[in-house]
Amino acid sequence: MPVESRADEKLRWGIVGTGGISQQITADFSLVGNADVVAVASRHASSADEFADAFGIPTRFDDYSKMLDSDIDAVYIGTPHVTHFELARAALERGRHVLCEKPIGLNAAEVRELAAIASESGAFLMEAMWMKFNPLYARLHQVVDAGAIGEIRSVRSSFGAPFPQDDSSRWKPGGSALLDQGIYPVTLSHMFLGEPSNITATGVIREDAVDLSQNYTLNYSGGRFAHGASSMVEFLDQSASLSGTGGWITIDTGFWFASRLTVHRFSVEKGETTETIETTREGNGYVPMLRAVTASILNGDVEHPLHTMDETARVFDTLDEIRRQITPNGKAWS
Repeated sequence: MPVESRADEKLRWGIVGTGGISQQITADFSLVGNADVVAVASRHASSADEFADAFGIPTRFDDYSKMLDSDIDAVYIGTPHVTHFELARAALERGRHVLCEKPIGLNAAEVRELAAIASESGAFLMEAMWMKFNPLYARLHQVVDAGAIGEIRSVRSSFGAPFPQDDSSRWKPGGSALLDQGIYPVTLSHMFLGEPSNITATGVIREDAVDLSQNYTLNYSGGRFAHGASSMVEFLDQSASLSGTGGWITIDTGFWFASRLTVHRFSVEKGETTETIETTREGNGYVPMLRAVTASILNGDVEHPLHTMDETARVFDTLDEIRRQITPNGKAWS
């Protein structure tokens, strides 16, 4: 079903969930000129009221279904990831556009099912992989495409931190360091090397299937490779690097939201030479993504070319295989 362009209008957003990520996203929406946050939904009326009052949102709901039936165009889903599939499906089936916090589902099958529902409804759908919209990554692609480090031969990235062992969803069934943190290293590898030809992985997983940590090697033709690791019980280096036949690039700590990279080259005559590239972060860092998604929806697009649902599903194929290898019974999420 075609979607008509509404490029001269404002898009009316509803926020689902009132946690920290929803707070940051809503604050950044205030910097997007053609977007209005007009509603918020939470399981608890008091939470919805408090959130709405804090951000000046006119309408609040303790019933998600009622928000979907209200005067909104699109939803941002910022709830625990075990809920994402059902919440996104409900919105798409109502013809609402969806921007869903990562991970958008628990496995590749869920991702592809959501994509099919979106295609049938004609609604926009995207996982909120803000890293791809980070201005630094636009510069990174320019540097790589210009041949600054030659052919990329390997990617290294990791994200680990010992999160507080509290009552959050992170530690409950469905919690996953791989889906929460590991999705960034795997996505980065896909961005610059594509789909791996084979994968080797090992990790630590609890009896209730919450995976705590993992490390993995993605192998590609011609000896190219990507090394990645993720954990929610220990620190791991949070920088990243891309290495090529003519040099290498390092991305600062917090590589998925970083604002600085360094291009390294080496020659016998000059030794190592470096060039640093810096960008400026807008708000909490989500503004470029929110601006791009809002513009795409108003333009009548059903996905954004920087992060298509096909690309998302391929990343999940890799995540599924890592999960299969680190799980004692050899299964991915179900």
